[in-house]
Amino acid sequence: MISGHLRVILEADYPRFSEAEMARRRAAIEALLAQAECHHLVFCGANRFGSAVQWLTGWPVTAEAVGVLTPGARDALFVQYHNHVPQARKLARDADVAWGGQSAIRAAAAQLEKRGAKAGHVAVIGPLSADQHEMLATKFAKPANLNKSYLRLRTVKSAEELDWLRIGAHFSDLGMMALRDGLRPGLTERELGDLVERAYVAQGATNVVHYFGVTPMHDPQIAVPSQFASTRALAAGDIVFAEIAAAFWDYPGQVLRSFALGEPTPLYRDLHAAADAAFDAIAAVLRDGALPAQAIEAARVIEDAGFTTIDDLLHGYGGGYLPPILGSASRPAGPVPDEPFHAGMTVVIQPNVVTPDGKAGVQTGEMVLITRDGIERMHDVPRGFAITQSSS
Repeated sequence: MISGHLRVILEADYPRFSEAEMARRRAAIEALLAQAECHHLVFCGANRFGSAVQWLTGWPVTAEAVGVLTPGARDALFVQYHNHVPQARKLARDADVAWGGQSAIRAAAAQLEKRGAKAGHVAVIGPLSADQHEMLATKFAKPANLNKSYLRLRTVKSAEELDWLRIGAHFSDLGMMALRDGLRPGLTERELGDLVERAYVAQGATNVVHYFGVTPMHDPQIAVPSQFASTRALAAGDIVFAEIAAAFWDYPGQVLRSFALGEPTPLYRDLHAAADAAFDAIAAVLRDGALPAQAIEAARVIEDAGFTTIDDLLHGYGGGYLPPILGSASRPAGPVPDEPFHAGMTVVIQPNVVTPDGKAGVQTGEMVLITRDGIERMHDVPRGFAITQSSS
């Protein structure tokens, strides 16, 4: 239930972060520029990808947006298409917004020249195509890549960002509860997506993902949610496991659950028991200063039960798919990071426990906030293996 100051944010015509919050972000970016010995930043996004544009200006990227940030000057933001400019000016009201013309990156380069940018003192954040990178490099030498530093910057959330994430978590809960309550034999996987989106789109949410895994518990063939829905109809005796993320603007929640259409088989009870135990064990070690290796070690209850994983065990979230990205002991995700967890980080604990042959699996988990002494739940959907006694 959204109430109080979160309701005020939700019901605003176009919600906006405070001037103090936007100044905090700008100061953080300017500190990164100073560390890189750069005087100008090009930040960009395309096709709704590139979180720095919205984080710095308030404009969610549509087709393309390229911005120029120079300490002491107003941001310049070049937007595609021409018909997107009016609303971009309304939302990015602290930037000088203009149409990018035939090339937004060329418009940004021209702006850099006006600002006296010198070779070797330009940095970038966001996805640049090879042609865009070449054009900047030709004029200003190879730009400094601040993407990794920016991602680390986004891992710890401000109080205002946490408010927006709580709204995103609420929307994600609505989707998962609609799935739980609407499951019945005969629905196709496509119709499951319809159930989920109807629960939150009308309230102001944006769909991020709704991935489903559906397979018979007595003859399982799917162990991790699929990214694209099939036309297969649900049947009694199926397992349905889901990953749902809905966002409030650029601030999503993420919740993962498993449902049985009928009595679970012993295998699926064991799988889910291991997943619950892994979630609890990871949650017990997370706090300010805990190390990623401790989370992975805590999750060894999965291997102790004779199972493994396919999906990542844990990842940062909110502003992107953020570090740390951790696999399990039996399915590593690369070198284990040394950087500890910090209070203010939001992470998704998501043990996807599967059989060694990769045919049967369950999913459970949700986004949580790391605090000084532990974690705080961001979601309200009850945990556990839900059983729907539906029959065909």
